[in-house]
Amino acid sequence: MSSLVVESELESVESIPSSTLRVLPSVCPLDCPDTCSLRLTLDGERLIKLQGDADHPITQGFACVKMVKYPQRQEHPDRLLVPQKRIGAKGEGRFEEIGWEEALDEIASRLRENIARHSEQSVLPFSYAGTMGLVERDHPLAFFRALGAAELDWTICATTGSAGWEANYGPQKLATPTEDVAHSKLIILWGINVLRSHSHLVPWLNKARHRGAHILHIDPYRNETSRFADEHWQIDVGTDAALALAIGGVILDLGLEDKDYLARCANDLEEYRQACCGWPINRAAEFCGLPATRIEEIARQIGLERQTFIKVGYGMTRNEGGGNAMRAITLLPALTGAWQHRGGGASLSTSGAFGLNTTKFSGLHLLKPDRRHINQNQLGDALNDVAAPISSLFVFNSNPLAVAPDTASIRCGAMREDLLTVVVDHFQTDTGDYADYLLPATTFLEHPDIYTAYGHYYLQWAAPVIQPKGQCRPNSWIFQQLAKRMGLTDPVLSWSAEQIARSLLDSPHPHLRTITFERLAKERSIRVSLPDDYRPYADGSNFPDRKIRFSPAPRQIDFRVQPTDEFPLRLISPPGAYWVNTSMGNIQELIDAAGGEPTILMNPADAENYQITDRSTVLISSSVGSIKRKVIVTSDARSGIVIAVGLWWPKLAPDKRGLNELTSQNLTDLGGGSLFGNQTVRVEPA
Repeated sequence: MSSLVVESELESVESIPSSTLRVLPSVCPLDCPDTCSLRLTLDGERLIKLQGDADHPITQGFACVKMVKYPQRQEHPDRLLVPQKRIGAKGEGRFEEIGWEEALDEIASRLRENIARHSEQSVLPFSYAGTMGLVERDHPLAFFRALGAAELDWTICATTGSAGWEANYGPQKLATPTEDVAHSKLIILWGINVLRSHSHLVPWLNKARHRGAHILHIDPYRNETSRFADEHWQIDVGTDAALALAIGGVILDLGLEDKDYLARCANDLEEYRQACCGWPINRAAEFCGLPATRIEEIARQIGLERQTFIKVGYGMTRNEGGGNAMRAITLLPALTGAWQHRGGGASLSTSGAFGLNTTKFSGLHLLKPDRRHINQNQLGDALNDVAAPISSLFVFNSNPLAVAPDTASIRCGAMREDLLTVVVDHFQTDTGDYADYLLPATTFLEHPDIYTAYGHYYLQWAAPVIQPKGQCRPNSWIFQQLAKRMGLTDPVLSWSAEQIARSLLDSPHPHLRTITFERLAKERSIRVSLPDDYRPYADGSNFPDRKIRFSPAPRQIDFRVQPTDEFPLRLISPPGAYWVNTSMGNIQELIDAAGGEPTILMNPADAENYQITDRSTVLISSSVGSIKRKVIVTSDARSGIVIAVGLWWPKLAPDKRGLNELTSQNLTDLGGGSLFGNQTVRVEPA
């Protein structure tokens, strides 16, 4: 599919005289571990082609199927180009144009009134990773921290996985380098569809395979990665900790743990040993729905093969036991000492390696004590809190009416006429329909930014390649203008992107010792200063005592939400091939490629049991709400599970309802994360 897309784009480019074309470097801003280095082909101020940088060691010349369609997004006829002010009822999405000065003046005036009435802690920014550029993602938070606003806890995606990893290895997540996966002998892809969510890992997997590596995929959803792998275990949802503990138990029973490494680099193993004893192979096999003999064989292989690499995904952590599952899985390379061997270890994120000076650029130095904190997954509760009302909501880099749990609750709060809602975006999203002011933001082509990554160790800089369209402005500019109107004077509030980048690079961290802004601006992409043969936890953890934490031991959590006669099926929602969260979700070619409408996948046995026919429309209900979807009957879904692939814009679904009509605001075991893989549902003919 992606190769056909690239050929189609190439034909349109070749029809333009080459003398009018420019090819310029940039960086992909999407929330993806690959953070690709890009080459953009422009005809004047028009983007006509996007490719991966062939010279970049990770990107290796290809971009994903999503981003090759970015020219259609950049030139989309529905792009917001001027500030707009609501003229209809909230939710109707009716606006009129307004000038920037007038819009900013009115917003500041209403903001002052709301603060006077309800205090500055009634102001809430709602943002996330609509761009991964640090300037346009994080710098706007300085405005809210200077103002004294409530703090939004970014918990919707990664906090549970991060909390699990850091409970084992300490702060600042590190990983086996992507390039070293070529040296792995046994590769386990656990709870991640790398062909869709980490596609630039695949060339390194292929190199390892050509050298004889065996690739195992563990996931309840049989997907592209399952078919790519040598072996697929279709595990039951939420049983990952039990499987990992059973594997650990076999390794310990066979005496295959690395005793010297553990004595040097780990705390006491006794509690962990007892936790493993609670999950003998036969019990774990029945609980997880997997063959006992194969679990034992793979456990033995992990114990014997020190060059075992485990790639874990965040998706498997979005349930009640996700943090403990992350802990149990990622302790395995410590148990065997795999971290000491090239190609051994594990990967969740490389984000802890960049060592940037983050003390000022997002206003951390301006944080006032005792700030109100609001969990991102509980926005609905916050907007409907009568005792401590949110008076002013600023949304940027996110689309909460589509991506946050319990949409009905958020929609109810967003309907409040007393709530000032400002939405900064490229398009009029579902959230934009509820805005009082809808402000047009620049895209990554139109502003400078600096990028870290969570799937490799390259720091990158992207300069703008075209002028902003219409009256679009960067997030940073918008909130700097509001800061002036609110009388906020800290110097950080007026920093340029270059000043922000220089401040971030002004760090004593050894990983940045050779990187200056001048060098980064010239070279665009630089690997942080790491040894060629980098083994992050070969000498222990990032805790002060360097000990990896086996104690307290991880455990298999008993879920509170269990299938019942009323709601007998478990719903999971892995990412799809064609957009990231709701980014790219309004590009017609991608919508068509994804089937034209949102669907769910259902196992044939379940379909027969509930009298569901293939391609029919069904009603999916949970304790929270209901939606209608077309169903595809396939063994790609495990029995007892229904799968909703990709997060569609609600307004583009036939029933105008999004997947999060079904999800709750309850939280995970660690990190206060979302329960997108936890909900139980009923499926019946519509």
